Amino acid sequence: MAEVTFEITKSLGVLSESAKGWTKEINLVSWNSYPAKYDIREWDPDHQKMSKGLTLSADEIKELRDILNGLDL
Repeated sequence: MAEVTFEITKSLGVLSESAKGWTKEINLVSWNSYPAKYDIREWDPDHQKMSKGLTLSADEIKELRDILNGLDL
């Protein structure tokens, strides 16, 4: 299996932090040298290990924004 490479090109924010120090973040991440996409997942403190997450295109993140803005929170 080929190695997956990544580069966090821009950190956008931390959503939460676990007791073990992992943080759930939203970032722009380039996977395998492809253009960066919006990414939500948990990272270890050194950003070397990660959980499974969700990667969204610019169009998808805009749609998510619109859905969230329509919620009565």
